[in-house]
Amino acid sequence: MEEPETEPPLTVVPGADPARAQLCFEWGPAEMLLCETLFGRGGSAGPGPAGCGAAGGGDGAAGPSRVFVVRRDQDIYMETLRKLFNESHGIFVGLQRCEEERAARARNAQLVQVSKNYRSVIRACMEDMHQAAISARDSALHNQYSIQVSILSAMELIWNLCEILFVEAAPAGPLLLRLLDWVQLHICDVDNMVREVLSSENPSKHKLFWNVVDIFVLQGRMDEARHLLSKEATANPASMNMYKILDDLMKKMPVPSPGNTQTLTEMELKWQHWHEECQRYLQDGTFASNPHMESICKILLGDENAILERKELMTTWYHFMVTRLLYSHPTVKPMELRFYAQSSMDMFLGEESSPEPLDTILMAAFEFELHQVIKECSVALSNWWFVAHLTDLLDHCKLLQSHNLYFGSNMREFLILEYASGLFSHHSLWQLGVDYFDHCPEYGRVYLELHIERIPLNTEQKALKVLRICEQRQMHEQVRSICKIMAMKALRNNRLGSALSWSIRAKDAAFATLISDRFLKDYCERGCFSDLDLIDNLGPSMLLSDRLTFLGKYREFHRLYGEKRFSEAARLLLMLMTAHIAPCSFWMTLLTDALPLLEQKEVIFSAEQTYELMRCLEDLTAGKLDKQKFQDDDVETMKVEMLRLALARNLARVIVKEGTLEGS
Repeated sequence: MEEPETEPPLTVVPGADPARAQLCFEWGPAEMLLCETLFGRGGSAGPGPAGCGAAGGGDGAAGPSRVFVVRRDQDIYMETLRKLFNESHGIFVGLQRCEEERAARARNAQLVQVSKNYRSVIRACMEDMHQAAISARDSALHNQYSIQVSILSAMELIWNLCEILFVEAAPAGPLLLRLLDWVQLHICDVDNMVREVLSSENPSKHKLFWNVVDIFVLQGRMDEARHLLSKEATANPASMNMYKILDDLMKKMPVPSPGNTQTLTEMELKWQHWHEECQRYLQDGTFASNPHMESICKILLGDENAILERKELMTTWYHFMVTRLLYSHPTVKPMELRFYAQSSMDMFLGEESSPEPLDTILMAAFEFELHQVIKECSVALSNWWFVAHLTDLLDHCKLLQSHNLYFGSNMREFLILEYASGLFSHHSLWQLGVDYFDHCPEYGRVYLELHIERIPLNTEQKALKVLRICEQRQMHEQVRSICKIMAMKALRNNRLGSALSWSIRAKDAAFATLISDRFLKDYCERGCFSDLDLIDNLGPSMLLSDRLTFLGKYREFHRLYGEKRFSEAARLLLMLMTAHIAPCSFWMTLLTDALPLLEQKEVIFSAEQTYELMRCLEDLTAGKLDKQKFQDDDVETMKVEMLRLALARNLARVIVKEGTLEGS
């Protein structure tokens, strides 16, 4: 998009005093962190980069440090807007998955329905916000809700107009009907006024009677206007003739209808004849004795001055424009709207007031300046929700294909990326942001990788949720990073089983080795394993590292021993030592585990196996450092002597047994 032509608005940080301290800042994922600093004050600077962390007054005296958080998408944190974000997410995802091969007409109807679904979500959220404003006891909260109601109302107003002009692309004829519906829905609610008039004893004498009739006429609601005028005719028989003529004119007024098959030319001819008939009655002075009916006849003729006299009943220039078109050019073509819109705004506002941002947005829509509409909405509205979803819908209507941004992305993707980035700053809405990034083909993957790394992994449940998202998208680096973080957290909390599980999931051999060592150390200190279920079910995962393999096999040795499968246990124990899988520091433990097997009544170890155990024991005690260790440690020395004695006795028993077998 183009750079804004005006300076951005000044943002005041609550609590910050520019007269006493300067501010330095640091960007976050979706926010800015500001801290007060003495940097540049009287030649002194606070500690840290650019004086970060120091705060004080203009006199150079040190003061308390303060940090301010400035969020760009504050609306994300409003509880009452959660419905808007959650329900529109489902509509957005459904639109992306729609069938591309559908016929053009069916697809257009589908897009119109999607647009109406978005508007229904806006309206539902607006009603909830309105109820919240009514029930709010705090005045500040009431004002906040009321402001949001106004913003949501403006959003629906703009969206509905864009739906008519761009999504539905209503042609001449039906276009005016859509604009009339738009005016009736958004501009002026007269229901309360109508109830007040009709509930009175004499409606035609009520002070608001003619105001209500005029509003109905200005909105093209002829049946309601005729119904009220019948009250006047009943109460005032002298006006019966005038009423019948006016009623007949209003009844015969040609108006395009959805099911009408007549051509625009036929419609214009009928309207011209009707218009001439209205003009004839006005010139004949038929309504001269009743100013109210005469004024209505002038409105039917499209008299701009007569319409402007009821300016206070229309309240907006676009209501005036639609009324003007209804009674002067009902077959207006879409591209003619720009001329009527500009002249209507000039006539309605005059010189005493200038257009508001909403007026500018609507004018851009009537001028079919689609990109200007999006630009103005981006500046005027308080969040990215509106422009992101509207632009996506318009892109599906093939209206934005030619507009690329100078930095490589297109407008749709840029706005969706901005909106999704804001969602990622929220503790739960970030999950919605994932789907938005998924549907940004150019930069969505990169943004998702960057943002998902910044999600605080407060619980294992949340970590598993993030991990599942990464695994589904083959984000291998992020998977490893998350698993390492969670493994480290578990290790710090001495939850060895969880730490090992995360390290296996990360396929981190070094970390798995470290945790396996912690398991073995814990076993040496306590005499038993923790997290047996995990160790018993390592399966192929134990091959991740030699130490993990040893841990799994060593636990298998204990299981075999517990099941009294002594021969299998002996073979496995010897394999752990001779294959050099076991760490040297653990050899004494393994040899000690062999003692009960050596002392069994039945000979378990063969002569060859016994020699292997002897060799392992000698290798363990052969080093000079180990010799010194064993000499200084009576317990270790006793273990060695017991092992030598047990091995010698076992060897003697084996020789006798094997010799006996050979002799027999």
